[in-house]
Amino acid sequence: QVQLVESGGGLVQAGGSLRLSCLASGGTFSRSAMGWFRQTPGQEREFVGVISWGGSRIYYADSVKGRFSISRDNNQNTVALQMNMLKPEDTAVYYCAMGSNTDRRAALYEYWGQGTQVTVSS
Repeated sequence: QVQLVESGGGLVQAGGSLRLSCLASGGTFSRSAMGWFRQTPGQEREFVGVISWGGSRIYYADSVKGRFSISRDNNQNTVALQMNMLKPEDTAVYYCAMGSNTDRRAALYEYWGQGTQVTVSS
């Protein structure tokens, strides 16, 4: 019933920026934590960041601190991932996820989008 759709991925030069967006439907978005994860071929899904339902708590992976930021608009049922100072190692498929609580563990999120590709060239 819950559907999450990511958008905004693409190709960008190192040092550039991208803004990803996730649109949620069919669930209680305003009461859910929204996480961002990423995955490259052969690797486990990696935590990027998460924002609580009220936006009061935001956590980031060390690898993206100071470069990425998460925001949400509960009226629009969207969560955004602003990515600045991108590095080639940020290249991955990025997924948004919905869960009951903020958590770094992918297994604890109930719903997932299909992902959007981000490629950072050197």
